[in-house]
Amino acid sequence: MSGLLGTGHFVSWEGGFLVIGRAMGVTPMHSHYAIQIAFGSEPGIRFRPSDRESWTSYDGVVISSRQPHTMDATTVQFDAVLFVEPETREGRALTERFDKSGITALDADLIGDVATALFATWQHERSAQAIEAAARAVITKLTAGVEPSVVSDERILRATAYIRSNIGGSITLEEVADVACLSPSRFRHLFVEQTGMALRPYVLWRRFLRVWELIMDGESLSTAAHAAGFADAAHLTRTSRRMFGFPPSALEVDGPLRRPDAGAVRAGSHAPSSGSSPSIGSRAAVSVPRR
Repeated sequence: MSGLLGTGHFVSWEGGFLVIGRAMGVTPMHSHYAIQIAFGSEPGIRFRPSDRESWTSYDGVVISSRQPHTMDATTVQFDAVLFVEPETREGRALTERFDKSGITALDADLIGDVATALFATWQHERSAQAIEAAARAVITKLTAGVEPSVVSDERILRATAYIRSNIGGSITLEEVADVACLSPSRFRHLFVEQTGMALRPYVLWRRFLRVWELIMDGESLSTAAHAAGFADAAHLTRTSRRMFGFPPSALEVDGPLRRPDAGAVRAGSHAPSSGSSPSIGSRAAVSVPRR
């Protein structure tokens, strides 16, 4: 991997994340597990499903899980790419509302207001919390108002707290169910009902959130991988490529965005992000190398 693909910022939350910035090259052909939403600060972002086909320009797109594609965002001033875990409530709604396979065009009338608000928030707020809220407003608009799952059952709250506290080690269904004082079968059902995800992808997502948190705090990829429960950096890289189409090493971080008081933020609720202004010519917080 060499050269820069683009510069911008990275913000994550449970079940999704956003990369927003300026493209400096064409993203090569790839596919990933996450559902992708992408659009530019103006019409013209381009995609194609194979290198043999011609480019198509869009106002925006929803790309289904595991759909091969390549992206050219050099045709727009700024671009935003959102990734949504398919097993979340929002992911299932996106799958039901848009094509289950392929690249689906988004009309400007549908995406325009929330896209404009996201870019304006990114350019002027410099706040991870505000950018996350604007990104999630995009997802809510596209899912026709579907809201993320909110955990309210005390037993599942104990289980998720246990997972966050032990994310660096192995975590089994049996031990987490025991923390919740439930049988494994009953816990499995209640966990999906409360979180919108099965236990295994939830734990994997939590591991990724921990990785981003550590990398953005300046830790090495190897240190972050071990601390988040991956066997090594290679294991993390393979898993990240499969889920999102790029490895964590593709993001070069330089300082946090403005965030709430650390004591007021639940540990691991979303990964720290960058802090420089996204104005033209400024030093960007995240650099995405060409894959």
